[in-house]
Amino acid sequence: MKKLSKHLKKMMDALAYAHAGEHLSRRDKMRSMPSNGDVSKVIPETPAAAASKTGKQARRIALYVGNELPAEVMEYVIETCSRLQHDLTVLSFQTDSTGRDLMAPHLEALADAGIDMELITLSGEPITGMARYLRRRPDVAFMACKDSGYLGRSFLHGTQRKNVLPVPVVVVTTKKPGETEERTAPAKDNGANVA
Repeated sequence: MKKLSKHLKKMMDALAYAHAGEHLSRRDKMRSMPSNGDVSKVIPETPAAAASKTGKQARRIALYVGNELPAEVMEYVIETCSRLQHDLTVLSFQTDSTGRDLMAPHLEALADAGIDMELITLSGEPITGMARYLRRRPDVAFMACKDSGYLGRSFLHGTQRKNVLPVPVVVVTTKKPGETEERTAPAKDNGANVA
């Protein structure tokens, strides 16, 4: 399992750094390449550093929250933002004050890690609203959500198309190893509940 986790981190790093060359001019790219063609010794510039030189926004990770925010999800997001040097965008369909209350216990950890956080309150149909927002924000590398919420369950159970959002979605599990998932019949409702 640890080997799989390392491979997943490596893939997410590759995905997050894939755009790094976009921020450099051709002359800067050629200057950063060694003259003998040995690229293994070139240390790539981080996206945040490249963005600060060009004056563009830093890359961001989006976090979708409902009416709760498990500590495991926030630990993952803070660790990933720190490792990738990305800032955080929190997406919520709750009120602004509810979103701020959910984030309040984690503000100190975000500040300690040097992560800039912005809270965006969306409206309308959840998937459509998120897709609309994410299409306008090319600086978002990927989106994270919890496995027990509306979005996470829809991806895990296959009820949502995989390409419905314009960015990759990481579903963070919050169950401890050895716990079993309770299978319950979905409630009969209009499908507009957001967890």
